[in-house]
Amino acid sequence: MKSIRVCSLLAALIAADASAERYVVGVEDLAFAPHYSIDKQGQYQGFARELLDAFAAYSGMELSYRALPVARLLPALLAGEVDFKYPDSVHWAQAQKAGSDLSYSHPVVDYVDGVLVAPQRQGEPLERLKRLALVDGWTPWGYQQRIDAGAIRLTYSDDLRKMIHQALKQDTDGAYFNVVVATHYLDNIRARPGALVFDPKLPHTRGTFHLSTLKHPELLQRFDRFLLERHAEVAALKAKHRVEANLDSEYMGMEQWKVDFLERQKAKAAGQ
Repeated sequence: MKSIRVCSLLAALIAADASAERYVVGVEDLAFAPHYSIDKQGQYQGFARELLDAFAAYSGMELSYRALPVARLLPALLAGEVDFKYPDSVHWAQAQKAGSDLSYSHPVVDYVDGVLVAPQRQGEPLERLKRLALVDGWTPWGYQQRIDAGAIRLTYSDDLRKMIHQALKQDTDGAYFNVVVATHYLDNIRARPGALVFDPKLPHTRGTFHLSTLKHPELLQRFDRFLLERHAEVAALKAKHRVEANLDSEYMGMEQWKVDFLERQKAKAAGQ
C-alpha cells in the first residue's frame, strides 16, 4: 500500500511539472551592466534577471533566457522562436515591426542615453562636438541633423569597451551611450571613475524599457500587475543595482563617491 501511495505522489508531481507554464525570454547577448549581462558560464544576470525571476515566482511559471545578438533578437521574437523580448520599446525598429501585432508591458525602468566627454570638455557648445563614438546598432537621437549635414562624423565600435577606449584616447570628442551603463563601466570595470562624464547640456534622450510579446499579451497584464503589486520589491531591486541612479537629479552620470561628497557638503552648508 505504501509503495502505491509513493508512486501516486510521484505521478502527481510529474503531472504538475509537465503542466507548469514555461516560457522563453529573448534577451540581448550584451555586456550592459548593471541592467544585464552574460557571465562566463553563459548565464543571464543583473537587474533584469532578478526582476524577471521574481515575476516568475509571483506567477508560478518558469522562465528561461535565450541570449541572442541584438540584431537577431527582434527577428526571433517575430518568428515565434522566443515568447518575450527584453528590453523593448514601441519606438524601436518601427520599420521591422510594421504589420506585427506586438504588445508591450508598462514601463519597467527609466533610462537616459547621451554623450559622455572628458571632464575638461563638459559644458562646451554642441558646435565643438565634431567626432562622436558609437557602438554598432546605436542611433544618436538628437544629432541626426548635424550628422546629415556633415558637421559630426561617427566612429563605430563593436562594444562598449572599445568605444570607451576610443573616447579615452581622445580619438573622438565624445561617446554616445546609456549614461548609467557607461558610468558603471568606468567606475566598476575599467576603474577609471570620472575619466568621462555625462554632459547634460548636449542633446540626450529619456526613455523606458519594456517587456514585449507577440503571442502572450495576457501574460503582460499579469506582469503589469506584478509591477504594481510588488512595487516596493521592484524599487528595492532598482536601488540594489542602481539602474536609475541619479536620473532625475543634478548628479546624473556622476560617480557615486562624488555624489556622496557633494551631498555631505550641502548638508554641512545647510547646517551652518
